[in-house]
Amino acid sequence: MAGERPVALVTGASSGIGRGLAVRLARDGYAVGLLARRAGRLREVAAEVEERGGTASVHRCDVSEREQVLHAVESCSAELGPVDLLVANAGIGSHMPVEGLNGDETELVMRINFLGAVHAVEALLPTMLSRGSGHLVAVASLAGYCGLPRRPAYCASKSAMMSFFESLRLDLRHRGIAVTIVSPGFVRTAMTGGEGSVRPFMVELDPAVDRIARAIGARRRSLAFPWPIALPATLARSLPPALFDFVARRIRH
Repeated sequence: MAGERPVALVTGASSGIGRGLAVRLARDGYAVGLLARRAGRLREVAAEVEERGGTASVHRCDVSEREQVLHAVESCSAELGPVDLLVANAGIGSHMPVEGLNGDETELVMRINFLGAVHAVEALLPTMLSRGSGHLVAVASLAGYCGLPRRPAYCASKSAMMSFFESLRLDLRHRGIAVTIVSPGFVRTAMTGGEGSVRPFMVELDPAVDRIARAIGARRRSLAFPWPIALPATLARSLPPALFDFVARRIRH
């Protein structure tokens, strides 16, 4: 058991933003449950956490499979204690030109990016409600604000995630459970091409993790960054169609 430490559960914790947040949350005093498909990578993250004096537990899990998520959450709770904070971060990218539109790929993206988060919430919410406390964090994307070229499945999955958590926020606002929706732009990770990749207003991983961790600590309703992309993305739906098309075509994923 983690003793008096609050418990955080991070999905997609084996790399990128998930790995960075897991280590940061451990530094901030959380015992951290690590969920992802790559057990070896998770053990590396757990070792990093423990080398810094933190507590971590590893749970190999495919978030697209509901029963695996339910089992992983049960195991994490048994090992560390009731989960206080969920960071629903697991996700995959998808590049889908119209010539290659594919229903199977779209379903896979939706199952991992959207339903993976739903499964984690389903597993944790009853206990949070019974305790009258908790925090749900969705790591979505600015791509969820509007459709972008060559990203129909990815944009749809992040838009669904944002709407789902926004609905939860409205239902839970008087139940002691906070909901935070995080919408990053391009953060330098393997998903965005890693070292050497060039994307508009790319944010390095460590500053991105710092921003997200601060938003979690403040139990903010939302965080969208960086502002040169977040602002037009927020305003996109109110733009005239011709201007919206002009802006969207210039965002290169």
